[in-house]
Amino acid sequence: MAKGADTIEIESITTPGRSARVDRAKYEAMRTALLAVLPKTAPGMTVAEAKMALMPHLPQDLYPDGEKAGWWLKAVQLDLEAKHIIAREETKPLRLHQVA
Repeated sequence: MAKGADTIEIESITTPGRSARVDRAKYEAMRTALLAVLPKTAPGMTVAEAKMALMPHLPQDLYPDGEKAGWWLKAVQLDLEAKHIIAREETKPLRLHQVA
């Protein structure tokens, strides 16, 4: 994928200092959907609950029948955690919520 307006640089909380370039449209669609469904307070929701809740918010042209939504959810989750926009609760299973 060539650098440019069609890509965006993302980070990961699991590998500080390292970044990757991904498709901007898919990233932004997943980010918007995830933030639309994640609670603003702890304990939040599990990743599985978040995925189920955000699926109706994803555009079909980017995610036909939810294709690759799990991978993109994880990529966006880790990026938003690295940017301190969402936080995880150290529970089993892991729970996510927005940062106030």
